[in-house]
Amino acid sequence: MSTIACVPNISEGRDKKVIKAIVDAVKNSADIQLLGAESGYDVNRTVITFAGTPQEVKKAAFACIKKSYELIDMSKHHGKHMRLGCVDVCPFIPIAKADIQDCVEIAQDLGAQVGAELGIPVYLYGYAASTLARKDLSYIRSGEYEHLAIKLQNTPPDFGPNAYNATVKKSGAISIGARNCLIAYNVNLDTKDVSIAKEIAAVIRESGKNHSGTGILKAVKAIGWYIEEYGKCQISMNLEDYKRTPLYVVYETCVAEAKKRGVKVTGSEIIGLVTKDLMLDTAKFYLNKKGKITMGMPMKDVINEAVVNLGLDELRPFNMNERILEFKLKSMNA
Repeated sequence: MSTIACVPNISEGRDKKVIKAIVDAVKNSADIQLLGAESGYDVNRTVITFAGTPQEVKKAAFACIKKSYELIDMSKHHGKHMRLGCVDVCPFIPIAKADIQDCVEIAQDLGAQVGAELGIPVYLYGYAASTLARKDLSYIRSGEYEHLAIKLQNTPPDFGPNAYNATVKKSGAISIGARNCLIAYNVNLDTKDVSIAKEIAAVIRESGKNHSGTGILKAVKAIGWYIEEYGKCQISMNLEDYKRTPLYVVYETCVAEAKKRGVKVTGSEIIGLVTKDLMLDTAKFYLNKKGKITMGMPMKDVINEAVVNLGLDELRPFNMNERILEFKLKSMNA
């Protein structure tokens, strides 16, 4: 049986009743496994993760978008994270016995359904993109919700209306796509000076510039922001290919760049789920630095080396069984 995951990001991270209603709509709509729902107050955003067969996941994704449109009014939305609509992004990711083309087909089908039945503008991105420029989510998100009326005219959506009507004013637009596993990762700094976080982000992201004229980290997107609920700044990143640029390289680069600017990295956080191989590779790096080997060590002890060295439990406990994809799926199928 083929399995894909879906990770819709909804533009609500504060109203618990709204979040619960949307998550319940996902759970009750189809035969899927709900893997997690993680909210951030300052970013005003919730990341929902679920998995199942392609058709069941498509049903749950549509239910998520429909309920989000009913309960979220984008004309009143404010948050630190870039966003375009009530469901800002809705990516499909191959997990088992599925490939990226399966996800492309689901993204296209869902986009057509959302545009036709809900009257919401849909932009396809990632591997499902209709043009090369639209493959990059930042291109679609440029201008955000506040400039959507202009975007709809200058860059018509793949599905749904290109007129800024009452429905669109409330819903915004939605980006639906297909991608491989992406890691949403934030590094915490012991400063409230957001200019430092922004400067580090500008140096390390692939599209940024350092002394060599290009960003330090390949396949990494980064911004800097201040999170009031934590009382500190973060470098917020998307690792689009963690095998090309490993997580420990990202963390150690942030540590080095922070030190140059007289601040310290205090820890980090992963948003959503993470794969087991990434955690094991990270742990092995830090164990090798200590002259230790993993042979004979229980897997959870090995992974805990990654948790400790990255400070993944600084802001909240890091529960391996809940946060590592393979562990979560195994426990749910037991």
